[in-house]
Amino acid sequence: MERKEIYSKVDHTLLGQACTWDEIKVICDDAIAYGTASVCIPPSFVKRAKDYVGDKMAVCTVIGFPNGYNTTAVKEFETKDALANGADEIDMVINIGDLRAGDTDKVRDEIKTLKAACGDKILKVIIETCLLTDEEKVTMCRLVTEAGADYIKTSTGFSTAGATFADVELFAKHVGPDVKIKAAGGISSFDDAIRFIELGASRLGTSRIIKLAKNETATGY
Repeated sequence: MERKEIYSKVDHTLLGQACTWDEIKVICDDAIAYGTASVCIPPSFVKRAKDYVGDKMAVCTVIGFPNGYNTTAVKEFETKDALANGADEIDMVINIGDLRAGDTDKVRDEIKTLKAACGDKILKVIIETCLLTDEEKVTMCRLVTEAGADYIKTSTGFSTAGATFADVELFAKHVGPDVKIKAAGGISSFDDAIRFIELGASRLGTSRIIKLAKNETATGY
């Protein structure tokens, strides 16, 4: 697989609490230079980033991040605010406690609400696989499909672990035909990236791949 194809599937990511505009600007420049799918950045930088990149790069941001336990009304407001500021894609975190308590209707309805807010913009649903059983992961494949979201995403990168090959393989067996897969967190090599893509991931949430392309130390998300 050519490097260019890998880059085209990367959401080039910087979500650290202490990140600055100068650092966001660098990843925007790198994303354009390497032809990534998007930059994934904190909501507070969305407007400035979109003004900076214009139509040259999609801007993705995160909602209910990283814990997911905001109310649905707060997540809906965050989503609409991000879209008004120019976001092209939204990555939301589910309420993991609701899922683990078996309140699947509430989880599904929240995803539906945010997808309605997104309209034709892409909505990715982060389920934080490292905190779930396989049964719960399969349930989330069903709920994401029923709610009409565009992607199911493995991880925030801020919990106990990131994407695994086994989780992407499980997603591929259980999501509906219109739901794509994003592997995120801990993708530390080109071999990892290729394997995730081969298993069914259409997007890779990572900061390390472009660092590797630039011959920099591959640390971080």
